[in-house]
Amino acid sequence: MKVCGFTIIRNAIKFDYPVIESITSILPICDEFLVAVGNSDDETLQLIQSINSPKIKIIETVWDDSLREGGKVLANETNKAFDAISKDFDWCFYIQSDEVVNENDHKTIIDAMKQYQNSTEVDGLLFNYIHFYGSYDYVGVSRRWYRKEIRIIKNNKIIRSYKDAQGFRKNNDKLAVKQINATIYHYGWVKHPKFQQAKQQSFNKMWHDDNWMKEHVADVDEFDYSRVDLLTKFNGNHPEVMKNRIEKMNWKFSFDPTQIKLPLKLKLTHFIEKTTGKRIGEYKNYRII
Repeated sequence: MKVCGFTIIRNAIKFDYPVIESITSILPICDEFLVAVGNSDDETLQLIQSINSPKIKIIETVWDDSLREGGKVLANETNKAFDAISKDFDWCFYIQSDEVVNENDHKTIIDAMKQYQNSTEVDGLLFNYIHFYGSYDYVGVSRRWYRKEIRIIKNNKIIRSYKDAQGFRKNNDKLAVKQINATIYHYGWVKHPKFQQAKQQSFNKMWHDDNWMKEHVADVDEFDYSRVDLLTKFNGNHPEVMKNRIEKMNWKFSFDPTQIKLPLKLKLTHFIEKTTGKRIGEYKNYRII
């Protein structure tokens, strides 16, 4: 069994992406790792080149900044990376540059890939998600945070990155996947408010036009983390590769649930989910088999 990891990245330093931690978190279970480095305004290429591993393979790409609808440019770049993976790999492990895998899940992931390697029915493997917000101590638990997504796919180039690259489809049909007991730790909403605001001002341009940007993205120096609904305290263990980054956290974040005013509908749906484990009307871009 051969496994190739892949990711896309642009302006990693400018927007403080934990891309090194992301890549190295799954590098031990990959035979090769392909990084599509987009045209950047910083030293992102040199950062990726600094990873001391013969497994790393870099392709340089140019992002089409004219694509400002639905995050399509992210899917385009993801497909470039996926298409550059040679056909001798069985599985392809996609990880975004703000996602990290806990080393404790490596064996579970490897065992699942071995189990379903030769199954023609299985297109991919489905992961659970933890979304951190504001700091490394809180996670989002409202409906705005997706609970599961596909991160490992068969090396079948009919499979395409879907919409804004959150997941994948095949001939525009949902992939048939197996749920595995492994988790993606998503840190995209954990960074200094200065970097978070800069990211928002750039990132939203992939979805919206200038008028929308002026109306919805504040022209301020720092992001306001208080605009959130439901968070809960994180009591687990972070991946080992995140240790240094967590120790260097240099901003303060606090969350007071008593100050959060939730609409009745959200209170009701959250109560149902908390008591039954079911999320009414949940969007699922996959088909569990």
